[in-house]
Amino acid sequence: MARTASVARKTNETEISVKLDLDGQGTYKVSTGVGFLDHMLEQLSRHSLIDLEVQARGDIHIDFHHLTEDTGIAIGEAVSKALGDRKGITRYADALIPMDETLTRVAMDVSNRPYLIWKVNFTKPKLGDMDTELFKEWFQAFAQNAGITLHVENLYGENNHHIVESCYKGVARALRHAITLDARSPHAVPSTKGKL
Repeated sequence: MARTASVARKTNETEISVKLDLDGQGTYKVSTGVGFLDHMLEQLSRHSLIDLEVQARGDIHIDFHHLTEDTGIAIGEAVSKALGDRKGITRYADALIPMDETLTRVAMDVSNRPYLIWKVNFTKPKLGDMDTELFKEWFQAFAQNAGITLHVENLYGENNHHIVESCYKGVARALRHAITLDARSPHAVPSTKGKL
């Protein structure tokens, strides 16, 4: 069965459409109107091997908050929808991502119990035109709507671009493994409860 999903989200603040294929090749077509966010979503797609299309418009004349959060919501919803009953997935995964002077650790449980631990600090208020505080908002919205317990911790680093990019790449690499179907148990729910 194809693990694909489409989500359309429209509010008074944003209009977003997402299409994805969990078993893709990491191809992407992303347009949010926010260059740095586009760059991060492209990293998410490429390193998770999830094919991802995102078309988004929003009230970025105010700031980027609504658009950033709502793309996290929509992509998270699409991941959850594509996972279905989550039978056969590996479920747990982690990644340790170096990027020059930076090292970030990500661990996740695709458990349908959302939670975010975010231990990431920035030394600048902005990257390009994007407020660095918005990255936590994106990961919170994504984890909540994808049903993922997500721990993201920057162990060290100096360059803020490297820090946030290593977070997205870490989530991508962990997600790639966690959603992979386990060849030893391809039809079972990975829980003694029998349901995730």
